[in-house]
Amino acid sequence: MAPVLGLAAKAVLLVLAPVLLSVALYNPKDFSPAAVPPDYSFGADVYAPRHDARVLASSERIGEGRLPGPEDLAYDAAGGWLYTGCADGWIRRVSVPGGEVQDWAYTGGRPLGVVLAGDGGLVVADADKGLLKVSLDKTVELLTDEAEGLKFALTDGVDVAADGTIYFTDASYKNNLAHFMVDVLEARPHGRLMSFDPSTRKTIVLARDLYFANGVAIAPDQDSLIYCETVVRRCSRYHIRGDKAGTVTNFTGSLPGYPDNIRYDGEGRYWIALSAGRTLEWDVLMRSPFVRKLVYMVDTYVVSVPQNLRYAGAMSVTLDGEPVTMYTDRGLAHATGWLKVGDYLYYGSLASPYISRIDLTKSSIEA
Repeated sequence: MAPVLGLAAKAVLLVLAPVLLSVALYNPKDFSPAAVPPDYSFGADVYAPRHDARVLASSERIGEGRLPGPEDLAYDAAGGWLYTGCADGWIRRVSVPGGEVQDWAYTGGRPLGVVLAGDGGLVVADADKGLLKVSLDKTVELLTDEAEGLKFALTDGVDVAADGTIYFTDASYKNNLAHFMVDVLEARPHGRLMSFDPSTRKTIVLARDLYFANGVAIAPDQDSLIYCETVVRRCSRYHIRGDKAGTVTNFTGSLPGYPDNIRYDGEGRYWIALSAGRTLEWDVLMRSPFVRKLVYMVDTYVVSVPQNLRYAGAMSVTLDGEPVTMYTDRGLAHATGWLKVGDYLYYGSLASPYISRIDLTKSSIEA
């Protein structure tokens, strides 16, 4: 038996050797994977003391079949509507708690981040179009789609400060949403955090060289904001005013998954969406640019490679970034936006045709 196994191993090596050599020697024109930055953590994750690891069992689906890819959520308390951007270019709204779905406004692109404006309209980070304003009469206005002469390729997260300044991210100036996984596999800092002043219509780059810049949330005191970088599993604080104005400090790192949107709940906690959990497979990918190159080439030229995304969810943290609770599920992926509304926790997904919600009064970890 041993000689047979030996021959089989040699045969496999003979097949793989030219493939691996080709990968090593060939450099794709638009793909150049890099080593992750030195501060990337392969060690222990931060962990919440209270964890529900079976969140799907307690989740109720809202608007099933009417909401393709509801990526982010914004709540209008006065009207009782939950707004979300969908994959077909529509911004839809869902009555709370009833669940009625209405087509509200069409952007013609791919709306991702959404947040209420002071006048009751909506500010939208549209991956294809740029930063948009949707007025109450549903008129769609382009606010900005470039900064410092560089066009946005993937406008992503957004929030609005009390003074009306809009803070938002361009996840990548290189790859659009259709190729976001290419940006992740490259692990290069193509992202930016920016501000837009509606009074001057000026766009300013606040932080650059970010690793897939994603969600943004203004702190309740308005002195700073928190933004997420998906690839490096961290969230940072950008200081808007005060002694540290213009600087970036750590908020929370070594997250147990890849962060997406982040929202403040008005009750002392930020909710950080984890679009996928950290796994052994993804650790191997992040450790090795060569393996990422191999995956990219097989996926591009041979056959689609499964992304193996699972254990998505959300972590709630204090105003100082200390973990409080966490909701995950092995069967959950692309859970990109979580928002607490009253006694319910709502969440959307790039991949699902519905919004989900959890009744927190029945949650064992929110007692």
